Parts: sequence; C-alpha cells; structure tokens
Amino acid sequence: MQLIINSYGAYVHVKDELFEVTLTKDGEKQKSHFASQKVTSILMSKGSALSTDAVILAMKNNIDIIVFERDGMPVGRFWHSKPGSTSRIRKQQLEASLNETGVYWIKNWLTGKLDNQVELLKRLKNHRPATADVIQEKIDGIIAMKSKMKELKGDKIDLVDDTLRGLEGTAGRIYFQILSSLLSERYQFSGRSFRPAIDPFNAFLNYAYGVLYSRVEKVLVIAGLDPYVGFMHRDDYNMKSMVFDFIEPYRTYADEVVFKLFSAKKVNDGHTDKITNGMSLNADGKNLLIQSLMQFIDEDKIRYNGRNQTRMNAMQMDAHQFANKLIHKP
Repeated sequence: MQLIINSYGAYVHVKDELFEVTLTKDGEKQKSHFASQKVTSILMSKGSALSTDAVILAMKNNIDIIVFERDGMPVGRFWHSKPGSTSRIRKQQLEASLNETGVYWIKNWLTGKLDNQVELLKRLKNHRPATADVIQEKIDGIIAMKSKMKELKGDKIDLVDDTLRGLEGTAGRIYFQILSSLLSERYQFSGRSFRPAIDPFNAFLNYAYGVLYSRVEKVLVIAGLDPYVGFMHRDDYNMKSMVFDFIEPYRTYADEVVFKLFSAKKVNDGHTDKITNGMSLNADGKNLLIQSLMQFIDEDKIRYNGRNQTRMNAMQMDAHQFANKLIHKP
C-alpha cells in the first residue's frame, strides 16, 4: 500500500507502532491509522509534515519516503538502510557512459519508448474505426523515426545524442498530436507543456511523470545502479540523469492512465487550479490520478517474460537485467 499525503497541513507521526495521519478539516481533527507492515512507501506533498518517529518506523520497515513538489516532481527521499548497491556495478555504469555500451542502451530505451507509443496507438485505433486511417498514418510516422534511430551509427553518445533527440522529439510531436485529437475538444492541447502546464492534460501528465520518476529511481537503486550517472542526459541535467534515461520506455504508463481518465470523462474543471502562467492539480485531481496510476503500476498484471507480473515488478526486473549486463553477469 502507498500512503499518499497530499493535503495541506497533514501530519504523520506514530502511535502504538502505527502511522497516525492527522488532518484538520472544518475545525475538527481527523485521524487515520495505518499498520507499517502494510505500507510500502510514503509519498508526501509540499505543505505536509512528519515526525522523526515516523521516519524511524519507516526505515525499520524498509519503507521509503518520497517528498514531492506540488506539481508531482520528486525533490528528495529517505531510503531504507540497504538499497543493494555494489561499487562494481557503478564503476561499469560510469565506464559505459563513455563508450558504445551507453549508445546501445540509449538506443534500446528510446526505441522501446517508440514501440510502446505505437502499441498504445494501435489499441486506441482498434476502438476508433472512424479515425483508424489517421491513427495509422501517425503510427507509420513514429515507426519511421524508430527505423532511423536503429540505423544511426556511432560508438560514443556525444556523436549521436543530438540526432537521437531530434528523432525522439519528432516522434513525440506526432504521438501527442494524435492523442490530443482523440480527446473531447475542450481538453485538446497544443503539444507538451512542462512547469507549469498550460492545460489540464499536461498538468495531469506532468504529475504522473513525477510519480513515475520516483518509482524508476527506486528500481535503479535497488538494482545497485547510480541514478545520477546517466548516458544521454549526463551533461544536460544537474540531477538524476540515469532516471531520465531509464524512464523512457515506461512513460507510456503515465500516458495511458492520463488519457483514459480524460477519455472516460472522469476529469472535470474541479480537478485543477489556475496558477501564474498555467495550472496545476489540486488535492482532488491528485487523488484521482494517484489512485488510477497506482492501480495500473502496482496491481494490474501484464504478461512479462512468460509470467503474469505487475508493471512495477517488470521495471524492477529490467533494472536488474541492465545492472547484470553491465557487469557481464548472465
């Protein structure tokens, strides 16, 4: 169970070895209790607070605590004591960032992202015969970008990163253009907008990506990888660049959840607030999104490596496989 604290003024502390969440509403204090054995992680939004006793209880039970900005971007976390790192993996990760191994993995993750975008569009096309031809045209455009990525030559990321970004950007514009066209007119959007989002769809998507960043960081650290040592993003971000690299194939998890919320008309104007130069999710919007995203990632099963797995388990297996490949372990 994910314990999500996103109400302003909420306070998490410990009572009788339980997490007690206190929230004042309409002048009255409301208290909820959660057993530590059932909590896997605690997500805390800006404006909430927790006691050191709660931190210690979480650490004793290997529960990581993630702190978010209001737009969903993770800014820090408390880790459990033994995330499972080895110096050998991290040394090989650093070496790979400078040679053809890094190029191989970046191309693998980016082409995987485009594959997943295509698969999502194919599923949408199957239920929309009136626009099937238009969707297929966009699918063909993304496949063309993937083919160019695969054909790209270079043994150092510096030689290919600009071209890869260009191809990825072109595919992304095609992809989001068709997603927008499939929404009701009031929620259609003009491409991606970031911090802040300028429309409701991007506000939901940015927050979903923020949650996904924290999950990707977790699987990397558990696999013994360094979230700061990236391949393509290493020179462009003063932040966890491997998270930005590794997340690429999984971004469609967030895309699919957000698209389904909008297409099923579960989103309304009461889920977002206007802010300076844009908009952001409010507490109701965050609750709606988090419930759907956690269900999709942590509970729903997919067929993976011949077994039924949650998407979170699949990501963890991919991270372990990546780490093992770096040290040439079968």
